[in-house]
Amino acid sequence: MQPRIAVIIPALNEEIALPRVLADLPQTLIAEVVVVDNGSSDQTAAVARAKGATVLSEPRRGYGWACLAAIAYLKAKAPDIVVFLDADYSDYPDELPAVIAPIVTGAYDLVIGSRTKGKAEAGALLPQARFGNALATQLIRWLYGFTYSDLGPFRAVRFSALLELGMADRTYGWTVEMQIKAVRRGLRITEVPVRYRKRASGESKVSGTLKGTVLAGAKILWTVFRYARTSP
Repeated sequence: MQPRIAVIIPALNEEIALPRVLADLPQTLIAEVVVVDNGSSDQTAAVARAKGATVLSEPRRGYGWACLAAIAYLKAKAPDIVVFLDADYSDYPDELPAVIAPIVTGAYDLVIGSRTKGKAEAGALLPQARFGNALATQLIRWLYGFTYSDLGPFRAVRFSALLELGMADRTYGWTVEMQIKAVRRGLRITEVPVRYRKRASGESKVSGTLKGTVLAGAKILWTVFRYARTSP
């Protein structure tokens, strides 16, 4: 039996890129696409609805806020697997089958799409993003004993396992919180290489600005050290 797969796409002012993301998803594998409009001032919500996605509104800005809203919505739907994907078309949505495959086979609970193991287009991963990823993953290895190569946003997780993690971060610490909690809870984790390209339009809301880079970096490091001081 084919697993029920839901795709969560947090989106903030991505009316240009989002239709391309939705068009490239392998629709035959997906039960539902949930786009969370994170306070957009453009037509992000409208273009998502036009493409057949379920649209939720979460006006509180923050990647974690958007993801938490989608998870709350999906609890009643109880999908088998949830895939997280960015709305800026920097990921390759057609690689979804490769990202979910280790979970579909029953071998793993969490799969991280690794941009560093895959092929990143020149200029897609900015130096500050590469440095931040390298630092965070090295700290995770030292503090938690697990080796990741990336904090990539393109990822898949068994929904029941995701609920057990008790995700709480509301902003920039979401991805690293998930990866740390997965290690501490004993989830079966693997990475698959994924491609990565420059976003379809505009600048990254995180690594594309000094403010975003500083805030994200500080929150990621705070999250890494925070969980080292608490029991699983």
